Amino acid sequence: MAAVDLTQFHKTFFEESLEGLDAMEAALLALDSGSTDHELVHTIFRAAHSIKGGAATFGFADVAAFTHVAESLLEEVRSERRVVDAALTDLLLRSVDCMRAMLDRTAQGLPAADATSESLRVELAQLVEGEVAAVAVASKPKSAAVAGWDIRFVAMPHLLQTGNEPLRLFRELQQLGRLEVLRAFITDAAPAEFAAIDPGQCYLGWELRLHGAVARADLDAVFEWLDGDCELAITALAAPQEAAAPAPVPAAAAPAVAASTAVPAAAPAGAREGSASGPADGGSIRVGIDKVDALIDMMGELVITQSMLNDIGTNFDVSQLERLREGLAQLERNTRELQDSVMRIRMLPIGSVFNRFPRLVRDLERKLGKQVRLELQGEQTELDKTVLEKIGDPMVHLVRNAIDHGLEVPEQRRAAGKPETGTLTLDAHHEGGNIVVRISDDGAGLNRERILAKAVERGLVPAGQQLSDDEVAELIFQPGFSTAAVATDLSGRGVGMDVVRRNVRDLGGTVGVKSVAGKGSVFTIALPLTLAIIDGLVTAVGEERYIVPLISIVESLRLGADTVRRIAGGGEVFQFRGEYLPIIRLHRAFGCTDAIAEIERGIVVVVEDEGQRVGLLVDELLGQQQAVIKSLEKHYERVQGVSGATIVSDGSVALIVDVGGVVRLGRRVKAA
Repeated sequence: MAAVDLTQFHKTFFEESLEGLDAMEAALLALDSGSTDHELVHTIFRAAHSIKGGAATFGFADVAAFTHVAESLLEEVRSERRVVDAALTDLLLRSVDCMRAMLDRTAQGLPAADATSESLRVELAQLVEGEVAAVAVASKPKSAAVAGWDIRFVAMPHLLQTGNEPLRLFRELQQLGRLEVLRAFITDAAPAEFAAIDPGQCYLGWELRLHGAVARADLDAVFEWLDGDCELAITALAAPQEAAAPAPVPAAAAPAVAASTAVPAAAPAGAREGSASGPADGGSIRVGIDKVDALIDMMGELVITQSMLNDIGTNFDVSQLERLREGLAQLERNTRELQDSVMRIRMLPIGSVFNRFPRLVRDLERKLGKQVRLELQGEQTELDKTVLEKIGDPMVHLVRNAIDHGLEVPEQRRAAGKPETGTLTLDAHHEGGNIVVRISDDGAGLNRERILAKAVERGLVPAGQQLSDDEVAELIFQPGFSTAAVATDLSGRGVGMDVVRRNVRDLGGTVGVKSVAGKGSVFTIALPLTLAIIDGLVTAVGEERYIVPLISIVESLRLGADTVRRIAGGGEVFQFRGEYLPIIRLHRAFGCTDAIAEIERGIVVVVEDEGQRVGLLVDELLGQQQAVIKSLEKHYERVQGVSGATIVSDGSVALIVDVGGVVRLGRRVKAA
């Protein structure tokens, strides 16, 4: 029988391991807050145990060795031999970070262990060994000395169907000590006739001997998931009194099984060599069965409609015209519902982003000497996976700023009549076709005087100019703007809120801030639910079609020739609601021929980006349409002022206007 290529399972292993580490971190943070829920400890232990078992199965020995030591420490907590305190929580959280880094290196085909991981592994091992030594000195149970264990392991026929695999169990035992196979045998459950053997069933049993002073709890943990899937008998081997018991093999080096046995010492070479497929190598989404069922139902409706239209087309006459119209209307409904179902598959809860912040808040409050209560609201609010992946970094920056700049230290809060513990709230909810995320705190708010002074110093505003609170708040989004007196690893290095705004803008969203002195600040991010489909206004420019995103449109209007003013450099402006806006002639910007050149014959579409407005001159408006965005960069190259392309209703290609790009172009025109 050909060996199974385990590399095909690497991607799933890495994804599930990272999810396990997330669960470990969340449970550790809950324990750190004073929870006494024993299930949290079991959650942490199970996650570590699963990662260790998977790593051993795939031959990732360094990961398995590190996780084994961490698991031994967690077993002491689970058996209540060790109390959870702040120092232990810190150590275990560092271990979670270390395991993440080791998995990342393993996924890239690099050595998992480094100086940091080895140092931490030794620290964990010393803690575990110190506890074992202390117990031994206190009790001195000579009669309880163990030289090893005899294990009789007989698999039930259905063992493989439960996801368990004997060789993985043996590799886990190898992490504990030297493993010897005394006998392997076929069980009575095996069919008498070879042809009747089911390859999906297991008909094997083993008699094993594990050498070394291995704790019974560690041995039980290996077989923890096999309840009802095997017959198991474990007997201790007494150590000779005149000689010390064999020392357990260090966890860092997986021992080789005796050459006479049939158990392989490691995973197949294919599981070790080459670049492993890590989580970042490709996209995968876990989809709820309800979404899959809805998609299947819609496909059924579409097949019925297609069959009806096919019948009409085959036997068509004028009397069936009304039936044809009804069929086409039904096809349109089915297509729209199918589109919605497919898009819902890409939708994931924002809670996966929110979950990273409890750890970040904990680390920052300890580093800065502040007390922070984090409140999460709307974790189940869903948005597109692509948006979800890119919103994390801007939110991290806003949370760090809120704790570093916004929330005060306990002494200052007491002096201001506030509770010593500040509140930081992350809230997500839907508003229309957008998702809105708010990061709010009850801190000191923006320092108006310091922001104005810095803006005057940098020449952003003239000295003595009166600005509203909103205008002052907008200054913090200027490139390189910072009021920090001292540069730290958290802030003050000239890269900050402007990057946040740019990243959010690249997602088609907006970010703004409201602040009240002494009361706190609220940063609001508005994002489209998906980057794959937009609602747009189809416009004609000569023989071409351009789609302008509806979210950016302020108004469409016709201008008289006498309402347009020409400025130095050839630019044109017009007055709109008390301000002069530049005009961008799309036929010039994109080189279109046969377009309307007279402004009074065309239509000006006023668009806005980051509070800046321009007027786009087009020939005419053709109507509203949902546009499925296709990237130009994959098939051609990036075009300034164009964010992508789509297919319009008549089958032709239309370009989607990058409003931010044309607004920036308008600024240059206005400046000229």
